[in-house]
Amino acid sequence: MARQPRLVIPNQPHHLIQRGVDRQAIFRETEDYVNFLARLREGARQYKVAIHAYVLMSNHVHLLATPSDAQGLAKMMQWVGRFYVPYFNQKYERVGTLWQGRYRATVIDSEPYFMLCSCYIDQNPVRAGITATAGEYPWSSYLHHVGIKADPLVVDHALYWALGNTPFDREAAYKQMAEQALTSLQAKQLMDATNKGWPLGTEKFKSSLEKQGGLRVRPGKRGRPFKTPADPQAGDK
Repeated sequence: MARQPRLVIPNQPHHLIQRGVDRQAIFRETEDYVNFLARLREGARQYKVAIHAYVLMSNHVHLLATPSDAQGLAKMMQWVGRFYVPYFNQKYERVGTLWQGRYRATVIDSEPYFMLCSCYIDQNPVRAGITATAGEYPWSSYLHHVGIKADPLVVDHALYWALGNTPFDREAAYKQMAEQALTSLQAKQLMDATNKGWPLGTEKFKSSLEKQGGLRVRPGKRGRPFKTPADPQAGDK
């Protein structure tokens, strides 16, 4: 069965996950994180993708990003891999792929889900039990969002700017929002949508996407299509 084409909508946020093959480490030392971020920053600039939030975990990466065209996300991820994978393989004397298949992605309905997704990404190290607070982890966009350290990779989204009239107001509002943990249902909805490639949004949002892209944006019903019984009186034709 052919794969469902990845749904990418220009100028709309997307949540991406790239995992290491067999969930193996894709970052082992500080130099690895720094190298990847440099490649990601250049790839995002080159292919006109705005990175709004990110976290680099030891064996996977989360991104919240808005492409300016339908090819930008794929080209950016390919470009990053083209440079980072040879660097990693040479450094650690390994061969072969570093990624577990192609990256997973879902388009995000901005108003109800953008900030939830951003906070989900920034709080990843806390949920994983790596740090007690998001501020202790150096490889995410959290420090940028709460005003501790400006990050040249991050492009603030309009919804982030809407959190307050001053930088202090926005940073304080984001911190408060991020500290309110997502419910298990919200987290499951986000991850299910990303892993399966279905848009995350309202029914109105999904209907709008169907009209724009001409692609399926909802899972089909399980089982074989229902067939109407043949009319026994009709005979062969």
